[in-house]
Amino acid sequence: MNPTPAELETLREAGRIASKARNWASKEIKPGYLLRDLQEGMEAIIREAGALPPFPAQTSRNSIGAHYCSSPSDRTQFEENDLVKIDVGAHIDGLIVDTGVSVDLSTDQRWSAMILAASDALDAAIDMCAPDVDVEDIGERVQQVINSAGFKPILNLTGHGLGKWTLHDSPQIPNARIGIKGSLEAGSIFAIEPFATSGKGYVEDKGKPEVFMLERKPRQSNKIDLQTLKTIQSWGGLPIARRYFNHLPKKPFERTLKELVKQGVLKQYPPLVEVSSAQIGWKEHSIYLGPEGTEVLTA
Repeated sequence: MNPTPAELETLREAGRIASKARNWASKEIKPGYLLRDLQEGMEAIIREAGALPPFPAQTSRNSIGAHYCSSPSDRTQFEENDLVKIDVGAHIDGLIVDTGVSVDLSTDQRWSAMILAASDALDAAIDMCAPDVDVEDIGERVQQVINSAGFKPILNLTGHGLGKWTLHDSPQIPNARIGIKGSLEAGSIFAIEPFATSGKGYVEDKGKPEVFMLERKPRQSNKIDLQTLKTIQSWGGLPIARRYFNHLPKKPFERTLKELVKQGVLKQYPPLVEVSSAQIGWKEHSIYLGPEGTEVLTA
């Protein structure tokens, strides 16, 4: 998207709000803290500031690279020596920013080099951003930085464009040269997110999904509860979490969710786990490529 001046100010405000939630979580997190409490705490900060989450706040630990979102009853706690990815965003009227950091919960900072590799790769990628730069050139630079630190990038995860009411827009911004077509456009908004690992460099779906996205209108069915469907549709096609809907009767909600998945209109996002169960470090910022140069909206 190419934002108007008013939309750009809105995006900047969303960036400030998302950054506040991210920074709060990175300071608040400690062993023994419930993952669900940290996720819901970030979302509360976002709502109190006048924005909404464009996707459920997530806290992915260790070999999970992304998409770990707590269920409504999740009692999982952070543990000493965890490597945690804190992923959060904010939107105002569909104008979206996306950001995140990794936090080392070890006493000896054993994951610091991996986290620094991802952070340095992000800085290097941002330095390259300019109109017409090939996304593969950015990916190649990300890989060089991560490899030089002794790690591998995750090859099947990418950064992405940010559109109005669209979390994953074009272009994809890879973490290596892997054959993706595209270039950066003046006026565009996008997120860059290098992932560094000590493993094989790929993730796979693994585990129960708690994040969903309604992609299109379903067919009529007596298995769909209309109140549930209306509430899901109120999110404007953005990703949602099962824990958002605790106020709805559980059986009609779960029956509706199952039917929407069966019809192929509700996409599921299971946790993404490194194929060799290796640790993953990561960092993400949202960027505006404006006439004055690169502006990090989530600094």
